[in-house]
Formats: sequence, C-alpha cells, structure tokens
Amino acid sequence: MFKPLWLYRTLLVTTAVTVPGLVHAQDTNTTAMPPQPTEEVEQQAEEASAPDISAPGEIIVTGRVNRDPVRSSDQVVSVLSTEDIARTGEGDIAGALGRVTGLSVVGNGLVYVRGLGDRYSLALLNGLPLPSPEPLRRVVPLDIFPTNIIASSVVQKSYSPNYPAEFGGGVINLTTIAVPEESFLTVGVGGSANTETTFHTGYSYYGSGSDWTGFDNGTRNIPPQLNAFLASGKKISDSSIDKAAIIGEFADPNLVLTQKMNHVPANWSGSLTGGTAFDVGDARVGVIATASYSNDWRTRDITQQSAALADLSILKDDFRTVSTDNNITVNGMLGIGVELGRHKFRFTNLYIRDTLKNTRLSEGRNIGSGYDRFNQDTAWIERQLIDSQFVGELRFGSFGIDLRGGYANSQRESPFETNFQYVRTNLENDPYGDIFVNRLNNGQEGSASVAFSDLNEDLWYGGIDVSGLVWPRLTLTAGYSYTDTYRKSSRRQFQIVAPSNFDIGVGAFRPDYLIQHSVAEYYNYSLVETTESDPAFAASLRIHGAYVKATWEPVDAVSLDFGARFETADQNVRPMQMFLTPSSSTAGTSLSHDYYLPAATITWDVADKLQLRLNASKTIARPQFRELIFQLYYDPEANREYRGNPFLKDSKLTNAEVRLEYYMSGQDKISLAGFWKKIDNPIETFIRFGDNGSRGYFANAPEAKLYGAEFEARKSFDLYDLGGKFFSDRSLFTQVNYTYSHSALVVGEGDTVDVYPTVGIPALAQFRDGAPLTGQSDHVANLQIGLESQDGLSQQTLLVNYASNRVTGRGDNLLPDIIESPGIKLDFVWRQGIKLGGIDTEWKFEARNILNQNYEEYQKNADRRIDVNSYDLGTTFKMSVSANF
Repeated sequence: MFKPLWLYRTLLVTTAVTVPGLVHAQDTNTTAMPPQPTEEVEQQAEEASAPDISAPGEIIVTGRVNRDPVRSSDQVVSVLSTEDIARTGEGDIAGALGRVTGLSVVGNGLVYVRGLGDRYSLALLNGLPLPSPEPLRRVVPLDIFPTNIIASSVVQKSYSPNYPAEFGGGVINLTTIAVPEESFLTVGVGGSANTETTFHTGYSYYGSGSDWTGFDNGTRNIPPQLNAFLASGKKISDSSIDKAAIIGEFADPNLVLTQKMNHVPANWSGSLTGGTAFDVGDARVGVIATASYSNDWRTRDITQQSAALADLSILKDDFRTVSTDNNITVNGMLGIGVELGRHKFRFTNLYIRDTLKNTRLSEGRNIGSGYDRFNQDTAWIERQLIDSQFVGELRFGSFGIDLRGGYANSQRESPFETNFQYVRTNLENDPYGDIFVNRLNNGQEGSASVAFSDLNEDLWYGGIDVSGLVWPRLTLTAGYSYTDTYRKSSRRQFQIVAPSNFDIGVGAFRPDYLIQHSVAEYYNYSLVETTESDPAFAASLRIHGAYVKATWEPVDAVSLDFGARFETADQNVRPMQMFLTPSSSTAGTSLSHDYYLPAATITWDVADKLQLRLNASKTIARPQFRELIFQLYYDPEANREYRGNPFLKDSKLTNAEVRLEYYMSGQDKISLAGFWKKIDNPIETFIRFGDNGSRGYFANAPEAKLYGAEFEARKSFDLYDLGGKFFSDRSLFTQVNYTYSHSALVVGEGDTVDVYPTVGIPALAQFRDGAPLTGQSDHVANLQIGLESQDGLSQQTLLVNYASNRVTGRGDNLLPDIIESPGIKLDFVWRQGIKLGGIDTEWKFEARNILNQNYEEYQKNADRRIDVNSYDLGTTFKMSVSANF
C-alpha cells in the first residue's frame, strides 16, 4: 500500500526539528508541516548522520523516512557526503566529484557534467555563485577546494527554477562545514612522489627567496621604468621613451635564467582544522577554522607536433618540450554557524591561493625551413579567491524564508611571463649555423618577449527565497536574486627587436646577457608592444532573476514540481582606454537578453522501493568573459594560447530526462536514466596552427544535439559469514556507474559563423556536420570496490575510472580534430585508524594511476597520427597521517 508523499515530508520536517544537529540542509522539496513525529522516524534519524546541504530556496530533507536526500529530492541529484568524499581518498573536491555518475574531470580541476564542457557547468558554494580566478574559465577549477572544508557536494542534473538560468549539464553545489557536533582539532601532514617527476631531472628558475610560500617578495613587481611608461599613457613608439632602460629591467637573471634540477623534490603538504560549539542563551554557536598548505612538483616530457598537410603526411613542426610546474596552494576558511531553534545562520569566509611556477624548455625542428628552434619560457601565475558569505534559513511553522548574500573577489596575476627563442639554421654558409643563436628579429630567427597579465573580478550576490504550505498537498516557493560581476583584465606584452646591423655572435648570449641594458643601448634595440591594439578590457555581467515554483501532490505516490524562471541580463565587454591617443578598437561586445525558462519534474512512486522521474526544461549558456575578450592568454595545461571572439552569443538549451530508481536497504540502490538535449548556437573551440605553435579560438556552431543514458548501482555486502576474525566486522562496498552520451553538431550548407573581425564565414569551413561537441566523451565509467570495517576506521578501496576519447579542439584548414584519450585509470586507497598514546590518528596510503595511463592529445586519420600534446603521467604514491585531538 502506497504511503502519501505529503506524509513523508511532514514526518521529515518534524524530524529535522527534533534532531537539528542532523539537518543543516535546505530545499523546497519539503513542506514545513507540524504534526508530531513517530518513534520510527526519530529512531531512523538518530541512526544516520545526514549530509549537510545548503542550496537556494529548497530544503533537501535529510531526515525523511528513507533518510536519503537523493530519493527525497524532487530533482535528479547525486550527493557526496563527507564519508563518500573520504572514501575516494582525494585531496581536492574535483577528484572526488570525478567518481559521480556522468561526471569527468578534465585538465586542471575542471568538472564536466555528461561530457559537456565547463561552460555548461555551474558551481555554487553554499548556494551562492563563485567567481573564477582563472581567466580561461567561467567556473572555478574545483581542484582548489580541499576536501577537509567541504561537508557535502550535490550535483543536480535536472533543472529547477530556483537555480540560475545558466544550467547546461548540471549544477555543482558545495556546502562547507558549519556547526560541529563536538570540539575537535585535526593536524595532518603528507608527502607524495611521482614516478615521472620525483627525483628525476626538471627545470626551474630562482625567482625570489619566498617562492616556496606561493608569495613573491617583490622581485616580480613592475620595475620603475616600465611602471612609469605604463602610467604615462604614451605608446611605446613615442621617441621620449627610454627603451633601453626598460629592456634592461627585463634582464633580471633571477627571472629569465633557467636552471637544471637534477633531482626534483618530493611533494609535501600540511593541514590544521579545528572547531568547537557552545551555547549562547538559546542559540547553539559553532566555529570552524581550517588552514592548509601544499607544495607539489610536476614534470612533463611533452611531444608537440603539427602537420603541414591535411592528410598528416608531412610534419610542419616536431618538438619535445620539458615543462616543470611547482604548484603552491595555501587555503584558509573561517566559518561561524548559529542554530536558534529552527533558524540557522551561516557566515563563511574562504581564502584560496594557488600559485604556479612554470619553466619550459622546448627543442625541435621546423620541417619547412630546416631550422632547429630552442624555446625557453618562464611564468609565475598567482590565482587568489576571497569569498565572504552569509546564509540565513528562517523557519516559522509552515513558512520559511531564506536569505543569501555575499561578496567574492578573484585575482590572477602573471608578471614577467618570459619567452626566448633561439634558432640553429643548419646552413653551411652560415658561420653560426651549427649553434643556437637569437637574432631578435621577430621570431624569424629568434625572438624575446616579456608579458605582464593582471585580472581582477568582483562579484556581489544577494537573494531571497520564500516558501510556504498553502494547501495540505501544495507548497509554493518564490525567489529573487541579483548578481553583479565586474572584471578588469589586462595583458601587456613587449617584444625586443634588434636592428639589421646586430652582431649575430651576440645572439649566442644567454637570455639575461642578451637583453642587458648596455647591450640594448649599444645596439639600439627597439621595443614593440604586441598587445597595443587591445591591451586591457573591462567586462561586466548584471543579472536579475525571479522565479516561482510549486510542489504539488495531486494523488498519493505522485509529486509534481513545476515552475518558471525569468531572468534578464546585461553582459558587456569593452576595450579600456590605456593611451592618451584614443583607441579605435572595435573588439567590444554587448549582450542584453530576457529569458522565460519553464521546468517541470514528475516523480511517481511506482512501488514501495521503485521511483520514476520525468523532467523537461529550458536553460541557457552565456559566453564566458574569456571567450569574449579579444586578448591572448597562455594556458599552461593545454600548452597553447587562446584568443576570445567578441562576436559570440548566448546558447539556448532544451532538456529532457527520464529516470527509474530502485532503492534497497540502507544506501543501496540501482538507477537507470535517459536524457536528451538540443543546443542552439553552442560555443565550440577550434585550433589554428602557425609558425609559433597552436592557438585556440571560439565560435558559435549553428546547433548541436546530445542524447545518452546513465546507469548506477551501489551495494554493500556483510562478510561475517566468511568466518575468521578479519571478516567478522567487514563489509564489501561496491559502486559502479556508467554514462553513455552521443553528441553531434548540426551544420547546413547555408549556415554561417562569425569570428572576429570577420562575419559570415561559411559554417562548413569551420565545423563538420555530425562532429561531436568538444570535451564530450561517449563513454564515462567508474567502479569502486572496497573493504570497510564496521567497528573502526579501516578501508581498502580500488577505484577505476574510464573516459573514452573526446575532442579538445577543431582542426584548422581541413585538418582532423584534436583528440584527447583519457583511457583507464586505476587507483588504490587505504585508510586506517590507529590509536597512539590515547590519540586517534588516521593513516592513508594512496597509489594513483597504477596502470601508468599516459596523457595523449593527437590528430589522426586512417593512416597516420601526430601527437599535439602528449606525455607520460606516471604513477603517484602518497602517504599522509592526521591526528585528532
């Protein structure tokens, strides 16, 4: 016999009131009805600690009869609790999310939902949006969030109007730790080594004495002569500019002189997390603070090739690049939570700083000229995020108000990005033909450049959600939100050029001698600002959003969640006036649109443990600032530059999904789903190849379609029947998920695309009809198998991840697409609790990429393959220990 859903929700809310320490969550799926709880519900709520979930305008009821937020939600969600995150052993939330059905981690912490690119993913922290400290991304790379500050992560794949309209593949909502149940202090240290990096040869440069902290000590500040020039508003061609003095400031050997490291050191990290809770009158107050530091090294021996012909029969360039990254991450969080009866308040302050010190040496041959080229690059990239949030969740009987507000600032600074190119001509009539020489002639036979990049983004957010029970089976929710984002982005790149009477033998000098002040003055070097046409941009995005939605149970066992969102947005990108002489740049853009976006989900309890969901919705995807700004940035992960396209426009999505879920005892379940999407004007990345390597661009393809299916199963088995002391308290945990998705671009004869500054380009010249979306893998699968103790902390888990080939960029001039082959990755994690001297300690051993799967990015046809960006990843071994006081 079916039990009415409204009764489930009534019991659930009452449980939340009775056991407030178990429910810190928010979701409109629940009504606030006041009947008395049964003993059964109270007992079940006490048996399990529910994940802490904070989302806009909803109360995801975690004390419900089944105690499963995935089942009780009116939407399609996946929930990673603290326990789930810990089981993966991952140090950051991006790695843990990579185990969720339909999710894959690409590059440096970018989480793709159902194979769709990061532009189709929305990341929230405690229900509030986050700015990205990375100029190449719209969303925050989630690898900068350590798992020790995250209480839960919810991935919602079906759209509901309480979320922002930019919803393509799904929304990822991270909830930070709030009020601890008891005081604690955890201290952790760890170290790791990689078979391709640790104790092997790498390259670096000195930089400054404080580089190990992730903070520069002032060595990389803009030098005086250059700073005076930038402040003057003059152009570098002005005769009053002392170019030799500026060039001499670039010659600091600490910043341009690379050094060989015979033994790259091991990685290490440390963390400190503490919290307490106390009563102040009738209020329960909790304070949690955490700080962590990590210092990681990675060396990649990269094969980089490009083709001269579309059939790949002749190479244009064939290079080997050795790139060493020193990544220093410093994180801190202070959270204050207050529980006053049924009211909950959360004040969260987050600081994340991620610094990358990169050194690259590249040697190879330009096949057409026969010249050998040697490139040296150094970079120091600082990414920083500061975020302050307030969340208030007020409950008054069957009426609730949620208040959310916050300010966030993200910054990215990359001072002294240096590039030096030396050339060996191999010509018999060249007296220097057998040595590498930098002739400083704009890259034909050598070049030198220095760039300074700076990005600052402010985001203000405010929102209110009101919900109430207006009828025994009907809950109404309405909300309003305001988002104001403002970004300033500048990049000033200077190229040093020698005159025709330059003594070629001087070109054999090492970089700091080559451009020192005396040499620059003697040979009268000239200085060219290659970014003079568009050195800086201001970008803004202001969004007003309002929605109304209802949850209605017309009959027992059937729930209907439906509503619509209205959103108006103004997005602008404009070149900033940096010179006294007005710029004539036309590289700005302005997008202003209003959208009405309906969404509906029907949930039917077919049987006691069987649930069916149907969802349909309309959503959008806006171009990222980076994709609109006509400015070059180098992506160290992809090893290529990218330039934006001011002609981009919004993408519109139509979404549909059907899901069948079977819930067994505890957390065991099986689910099967099918989904379909149509995308108008999807934004795609395409790659062009030139003399100085590959460069990425963006354009709207006419249309794309995506469909697929998901399967997930989770089951635990008690092993005590096997006998013996070891199995007496053991269970076998198994979880498998698989996602199949197929996407195809729809490109017709009359379709056109716009790529700044050209409009009306035939679409078939840029995109191939039927080609898959960039970033989309047809197959994504995860498998977890582990032993777990029921009496104490002891877990041994094998984790397998597989993603099939995916396109990372369109080929240029009829060249094949660039393909990434993620392959299979096998990890092993052992977590063991040990009591030492009365102190509880947790020991963890990790082995990552045991099968030594390599990173492969290539172009291929029926007969040939060239490697665009391929290298060995190696296997990583990590040991860590934490003590709980």
